[in-house]
Amino acid sequence: MPVWLNILIDSIAFGATFMFGSTGEIITEKSGHLNLGIPGIMCMGGAGGCLMLNLIGTSKMPGFMIVMLGIIASFASAALMGLIYSFLTITLRCNQNVTGLTLTTFGTGLMMTLMAKATQTKYLNIPKKYFRFPFADRTDSLQKLGVMFFLVIAIIVLAWFVLNKTKVGLNLKAVGENPSTADTAGINVIRYKYLATTIGAGISGLGGLYYIVDYSASGEAYKSLEAFGWLSIALVIFALWRPLRTIAGSVLFGILFSFSSYITLIPFIETTLKTKPILQMLPYVVTIIILIVSSIKNKKENQPPSSLGLSYFREDR
Repeated sequence: MPVWLNILIDSIAFGATFMFGSTGEIITEKSGHLNLGIPGIMCMGGAGGCLMLNLIGTSKMPGFMIVMLGIIASFASAALMGLIYSFLTITLRCNQNVTGLTLTTFGTGLMMTLMAKATQTKYLNIPKKYFRFPFADRTDSLQKLGVMFFLVIAIIVLAWFVLNKTKVGLNLKAVGENPSTADTAGINVIRYKYLATTIGAGISGLGGLYYIVDYSASGEAYKSLEAFGWLSIALVIFALWRPLRTIAGSVLFGILFSFSSYITLIPFIETTLKTKPILQMLPYVVTIIILIVSSIKNKKENQPPSSLGLSYFREDR
């Protein structure tokens, strides 16, 4: 395989981490909630899945079951974080920004504690060949396009379909735009907010499991998850709150973020450890540019939900 194609496939596989995180956050934000706890939620999703794989250990369980249990545990762990966020911001009407930042701090710290006690050989070596099906035997970057990569593509397509082609999606967008009007129309605003935030958190958490056991397959990978969580939030803006655009955006982010690692392969270009952090800022710079451009154009379809970040008080209706 040509070097450039190998790099491209690796960047696409890396971008799947952001696809999980940003798709989950888009679903959450469509309900009018800005969840800045995504970094912590991705951390807990990764920890939950790894702990399940650690418990399975050397069992004779079929590979399909191992993958499914890991995914379910990851989704459940992250969804629980989303449920906590929902209770605090929807029922108790706490400030969404403060609550999200608190969850990020809590989730990151708890993940560090849990992962330090897990056995790397159990949650990495055994499931690797199952998670990387059908390309597990490849020695190039293609091996990283496994089960969870195709899963996130399916989730993105399903999210697009539900949001744009179903009554549930239209109701959810109505809740995010104007919850008072949606409530008057008979839509259960609280239910939609809870479901969107919890399911969105669960989807985001899968990105943590994918990055640790599939893409990186490294015992040190979990230490990078918080940073990728922030990039996933930035990608929501880049994608203009449209699920399908997260695919292109994630690939671009993957290329930009990986640029510092592969730049030495480009003739006449050199890089040092001092310049790598600067190069890794490229995804954030691109996001700022996109935000400025979308603000200048000021098109309704390119703006976030009108009630984003605002608590809903039914008595004010």
